[in-house]
Formats: sequence, C-alpha cells, structure tokens
Amino acid sequence: MLDGRDKKIIDYLQRDAAVPVADLADTVGLSVSACWRRIKNLEDSGLIARRVVLVDRRKANVAMTVFVAVRTSRHSIGWLDTFREVIGAIPEIVEAYRLTGEMDYLLRLVVPSVEVYDTVYKELISKLDFMDVSSFISMEELKFTTAVPMNYI
Repeated sequence: MLDGRDKKIIDYLQRDAAVPVADLADTVGLSVSACWRRIKNLEDSGLIARRVVLVDRRKANVAMTVFVAVRTSRHSIGWLDTFREVIGAIPEIVEAYRLTGEMDYLLRLVVPSVEVYDTVYKELISKLDFMDVSSFISMEELKFTTAVPMNYI
C-alpha cells in the first residue's frame, strides 16, 4: 500500500525523473536513504515501470502527429499477431490501441511530413489487408502528458 510520500515521489518523478534524490528527499520530507529505498521499492514492485527521456519532437524533426483509425474484416489471433509484428517494426508508430466500437485499432504516428506518412501508410497496406484506414492529422496539441494520476491508488 502506498502512502502520501510514495505518491508525492511518483508525482515528482513523473515530472522530472532526473531530479537528484537529495532534492526529492527534501521535497517529500525524507532522508536521502529512506527516499532512495522507497524509489527502489516502487521500481521493484513494477509501479515505476521505467525511467525514460522525453524527446522534443520538433527538434527531432517529427513534429507532425497523425492518428490512424483502422478497420479490418479479419478478427483472428493470427491476423492480430501479424499486425502487432508489422506495427512494432515501424518506428513512426509510437502508440497503438485495440478498440471497441466502429474502429478496430487506433494508431498514433509522429512524422516530419505527409510524404513520410504516405510511405508508412503504403508499408502498412502492403503487409496487411484492411477494410478501412482513416487518417487524421493533428492541427494542434492541446494537452500531452505521460503522467498518470496518483489519486486512484
């Protein structure tokens, strides 16, 4: 069971995983060793899955976000496994979800241009059959976060 300090540690690390443990310990009111032990326990439990670096997409020349909604007439484990393999090999696809409702899958891509998206699209349709592929180019990012709320634990 997490207490308030654990939640504060996670909240803070979600904003800045590179914060020195001494600064974090001071912020949450713990000694450095106690804070480090808590972080280690959160990692060992799997609640902190990993620490990563967030790259500025504009500086990495992949500022365009494209959402791709996919419908398929094939609903087999074999097709799904192939789909996972195909999308896993395309680095421009940064997120993929299986959905309920009219669309079967939603993909989020980051690309530098429509031309590069078209190349990815052609790669997808050359490897799998789809009933429908609809693309939506993001005009503006209104909110983006990787942080998850801690108030449900």
